[in-house]
Amino acid sequence: MLKTKKRFIYMVLVGIAISFLMKLFFFNMAAHPPHIIHHIVTIIITIVIWEGNLWIDHWMNKHYPWVSNTKQRILFHLPSAFAYSSVALFTLITANNYFICNLNTEGTNLMVVSLVISLIISFMLLSVEISTQLLNGWKSSLVEVEKYKTESVQAQLQNLKDQINPHFLFNNLSVLSSLVYQDQDKAVDFINQLAKVYRYLLDNRSNELVRLDEELKFLDSYIYLLGIRFDKNISFVMNIEMDMMHKLIPPMSLQMLIENAIKHNEISSECPLKIDISTKAKRLIVSNNFQPRRENEPSSKTGLKNIQDRYHYFTDQVVEVEQNETEFIVRIPLLA
Repeated sequence: MLKTKKRFIYMVLVGIAISFLMKLFFFNMAAHPPHIIHHIVTIIITIVIWEGNLWIDHWMNKHYPWVSNTKQRILFHLPSAFAYSSVALFTLITANNYFICNLNTEGTNLMVVSLVISLIISFMLLSVEISTQLLNGWKSSLVEVEKYKTESVQAQLQNLKDQINPHFLFNNLSVLSSLVYQDQDKAVDFINQLAKVYRYLLDNRSNELVRLDEELKFLDSYIYLLGIRFDKNISFVMNIEMDMMHKLIPPMSLQMLIENAIKHNEISSECPLKIDISTKAKRLIVSNNFQPRRENEPSSKTGLKNIQDRYHYFTDQVVEVEQNETEFIVRIPLLA
């Protein structure tokens, strides 16, 4: 309803403007000073031509859309609009001359006047229509592209998250199957801690980032599971700055870094694995003593690549990886 009112107001204003232009360029009004009736007639003519061209435009949209039939649209739209505007204008001016008042068109031919005005109007309307359609199409394309990018990013992030679950679950079920026969009470505790771990994983499945303090709470349960699995052959040292606790990281990042250290290093009573987790310069640092397995399989670096890919979506800061003869260090950014 609002659009209809606005369009009507525009048509009235355009009709008045056309009325003055016609008097100025085409008709000799010296003998007949401007009268309100002339404006009303011009407004009626404008409304008829405007609405007719809108109907033509709607029909063309159905049969010759701008996007898929641009050439055909231009080829058929302009002649159709010109023909309709010419016939409508000539008919309405003739009716005005016959029923209301005769316009003095000395020195001009009414048909020529109608054709010239119709051509100008048709060209202007078509130009506005093409510009509007192209602008709307461009906007729609941008929206679709952004929507596609968002959906693509979300799908890729979810795929990266899904890589965590199978390997993590397999390791812990293997430990649990052995523990059930050895110590049932400890197996119950293991199940409870495993439940906390999976509760955290499920609660944050749709979250792209989590607070560091939440990740560290989850890590307590995860370290308990590792303590059952490796006994005293693995140890952890925590040195986290309190003002970094509210910073953000991708969920399960710490778990993946620890799992990466376990996967590639010897862990035994003779060679215990020591993992240090600390913060410095707005980065979370996970380091371990470097003692590669004797029969270590070639690394696919899936865990580190997963973390690097996930960070790529949130920041330009890089995940730093450093290795020397005695230590392996990974530094991941803490996000605001």
